[in-house]
Amino acid sequence: MKHGKKYQDSVKSFDRQKLYDPREGLEAVLATAKAKFDESVEVSARLGVDPRHADQQVRGAVVLPHGTGKKVRVLVFAKGDKAKEAQDAGAEFVGDEDLIKKIQTENWFGFDVCVATPDMMGLVGRIARVLGPKGLMPNPKSGTVTADVAKAIADIKAGKVEYRVDKTSIVHVPVGKVSFGVDKLEENLNTLMDAIVKAKPSAAKGTYIKSLVLSTTMGPGVKFNALKF
Repeated sequence: MKHGKKYQDSVKSFDRQKLYDPREGLEAVLATAKAKFDESVEVSARLGVDPRHADQQVRGAVVLPHGTGKKVRVLVFAKGDKAKEAQDAGAEFVGDEDLIKKIQTENWFGFDVCVATPDMMGLVGRIARVLGPKGLMPNPKSGTVTADVAKAIADIKAGKVEYRVDKTSIVHVPVGKVSFGVDKLEENLNTLMDAIVKAKPSAAKGTYIKSLVLSTTMGPGVKFNALKF
């Protein structure tokens, strides 16, 4: 792949072979941000698990202390009092069969996170094959299938992120924006990594966090010392 001049300049600003400690590494990551917009900072952690096995799945959610810096649009599948509760809590979209039909017929995905009350999961199951590949299917493990929709929405708006190992054994999670600065990003990073470490499956053997790379939206990856977490 051929990269532009800004990317090539960013690559020259740090040692690509070095495994950086968290603070120094974040300083290097921020130095690579050359775009005119406020770039996101994302973690990519390769884990020593085999996601083909059910007992080696790594999945969960955690509220980052300083949020992600992104406005999150929440859709809630609920009826009656729970629907009103969701509206009062600030959900952008609330409904039941009407929203399911809209997604089915219009291929509409104008939301970032999907929450459902337990009694709605029968209906939501109709579009599981559509929501699942996009990472939008409500799940009890991530707190998005719950009767307490107000708390779920509050956590999501406060900066709750979901982490889930993909088929290549990598977890990709945003930890904030370049404008956050080193201190806030470091707190978010430590909170996320604490959660991932605690989620280590008992069936996982050997080195758990094999590699850790952070990058901005448009920048190159900076390698971190995974042993520091």
